[in-house]
Amino acid sequence: MPTEPVTLIGESRAFRAVRARLSRIARTDATVLIEGETGTGKELAARAVHYEGRRCGGPFIPVNCGAIPDSLLESELFGYRQGAFTDAKGSAPGILMLAHGGTLFLDEVDALSIRAQVALLRFVQDRAIRPLGSGDERKVDVRIVSATNRSLKELVAQRLFRHDLYYRLNIMHVELPPLRERGEDVVLFAVHLLRQFAQRYRTPVPRLDARSSAWLRGYAWPGNIRELENLIESEFLFAENEPVITFSFLTSEQAPVAAAPVEELWNYRRAKALLVEEFDRDFLKRLMQFSRGNVALAARTAGKERRDLGRLLRKYAILPDAFRNESQPPS
Repeated sequence: MPTEPVTLIGESRAFRAVRARLSRIARTDATVLIEGETGTGKELAARAVHYEGRRCGGPFIPVNCGAIPDSLLESELFGYRQGAFTDAKGSAPGILMLAHGGTLFLDEVDALSIRAQVALLRFVQDRAIRPLGSGDERKVDVRIVSATNRSLKELVAQRLFRHDLYYRLNIMHVELPPLRERGEDVVLFAVHLLRQFAQRYRTPVPRLDARSSAWLRGYAWPGNIRELENLIESEFLFAENEPVITFSFLTSEQAPVAAAPVEELWNYRRAKALLVEEFDRDFLKRLMQFSRGNVALAARTAGKERRDLGRLLRKYAILPDAFRNESQPPS
């Protein structure tokens, strides 16, 4: 049975507890909810659940819920038949059918609108789909793994997420610890990444000096593993095949953040980083909806350079094409 290797790295107590929980979850076929801060590796955890379970020979289909507008939701999820709507010049199977026999990974499930939540709830309850334009209903065998960087329980309390869908998605639950709570794992990650980049760029594997390793341990990591990956790749490339890497900012006046003890930094920096990220994502989605995917118009409206706006859209994996339709954008 074909499998895909999933590398989960860490020796900390927090990581070992999560790893054991993921292994137990993989032995079942239940619906799973993965919660954790941005960049903690939620998709990697979902892949581990899939490829270590009985569905490992089936498809693993990841979907960013925040990138599907309401107008396309049902056709994307359930598929459609030719002639079901104006642009339906052929038939399409839909995401759920593509995931038949495997796992559907719903990333940013908290971004689903109430309408989208109703549509998803209908499938989760019945495990059947009816493509748009078709009168035939078909059972679909799909395991659902959802992920969010916000507490769904709190969103339910605020009436922003349906309680019945929450209970359906939260059969098995795992929360991924942030990198700052994983101790020496940050250095293990860095060493692993250096090996990966050395292989990618076909160079000898460098090592980190003691000063850089100490900085890794002391930094608060508001962006978690994703932030660490960006830093290590940047420093790897700047080192230009040096056998020992010293982070460039440690000897310059442009250090991104001083390596102060975590307890002095993480609360404020984490809260600020999460709020900024949440604002950026929500603003960009609304901006794309307003401009109907027209990046030039969106840049003018927001008062930003098009190149800068494009960088932000790529950072948050927001695809302008998902917001385009036949109508012309507002002038």
